[in-house]
Amino acid sequence: MPSTAALKRQFDMPFKFNFKRSGRQSAQESAVEQLIRPKLKIAIVTETWPPEINGVALSLLHLCRGLQQQGHKILLIRPEQSRSDMRFEPEQECLVIAHKIPKYPSLQFGRPQWLKVTHAIEQFQPDVVHVVTEGPLGLLALQVAKMKNIAISSGFHSPFQEFSRFFDLAFLVKPIQHYLRWFHNNTHLTCVPSQDTERALRQHGVTCPIQVISRGVDHQLFSPTHRCEEMRQHWGATAQTKVLLYVGRLSPEKEIDVLIDGYLQAREKQQNVQLVIVGDGPDKERLQRMDQDRQVVFMGNLTGQRLAEAYASSDVFVFASRVETFGNVVLEAMASGLPVLAYDYACAHVYVNSHSGWLVDVKNLQEFIAQMQNLPNLSELRQMGQCAREQVKDAGWQRPVQQFEQALYQLVIQGHS
Repeated sequence: MPSTAALKRQFDMPFKFNFKRSGRQSAQESAVEQLIRPKLKIAIVTETWPPEINGVALSLLHLCRGLQQQGHKILLIRPEQSRSDMRFEPEQECLVIAHKIPKYPSLQFGRPQWLKVTHAIEQFQPDVVHVVTEGPLGLLALQVAKMKNIAISSGFHSPFQEFSRFFDLAFLVKPIQHYLRWFHNNTHLTCVPSQDTERALRQHGVTCPIQVISRGVDHQLFSPTHRCEEMRQHWGATAQTKVLLYVGRLSPEKEIDVLIDGYLQAREKQQNVQLVIVGDGPDKERLQRMDQDRQVVFMGNLTGQRLAEAYASSDVFVFASRVETFGNVVLEAMASGLPVLAYDYACAHVYVNSHSGWLVDVKNLQEFIAQMQNLPNLSELRQMGQCAREQVKDAGWQRPVQQFEQALYQLVIQGHS
């Protein structure tokens, strides 16, 4: 492992973190930059990882693959799983015993196995430990890194203190807020996916350096070209039907009941609309009970090509969640050619405008429902979908990987290690 002084000398080279856009950099310049840029050993600690289906796990997969492609070595510390995701193979892996999260059996946390995790970190000798989740495993990694004087970065991806309100656990809001503030203030850097999240953390007393690491989307996978008429027929949709799509966890904090209420009211007004819900979670049975006449199509979890087809075969994406740190599904919908109806913050605030969707104030629930029931005709929706696709054409994964890489470089050369 190169010393901090050695790393700093390398960073005094002319490029000084000036990552150039793809297409403007010659092959020779790229090769020289690769030779100059030191390679890091990064320990990634996370309690969620594919094949689990959520934005944090999938984003982390893309970031890890990107870092590895840049020549960095990764130790992945995570809970064991019954299935493996073959899209990424770390240089070293440490698996700990997994436990299901109460009231959320589809997710799990890792048992904080001190000796096992400590040995893995000692053997790997990372330049930096990046803690993705603040659970028991993340807390253990934080303690080990501090004990060994290793640079520590963290990620803030899920506002658990807000989730607790939706699970009849309001009494835990303050304690969780205090814990999260303490956790992130004990790291050298916290990475967040949006400026809204950065502002929220500052308001809650997080004082450590914060870096916005954006998110990306796979434009080849999520594309209007995957439209599938057979899938629309399965939904009972005709050429005249407006298909409203939701993709994500079926959990109370996502406020999917708002979508169902608005949709059922639209049906009562004889509007030719169909609501399709993709995903699974602890709120599924309650949501299905709301739909007594079985007018909503519940597709369960979809991934890969089938998920891409679901997006491309719909006409508008509806997203009523108000507790997002980003909202990757908004990018996926826009890349698939769908206009978006969402609240005006996080990902939607950054990418959606009046030509590609509708942004509603986070406090105005009635406006959201009204807008849902007053969508334009299919022709206009398709035009807006084309604008949405154009709006996110540059939102690939290369830039987030570069941002994350640069943030870790800066952290290491500051001398924390």
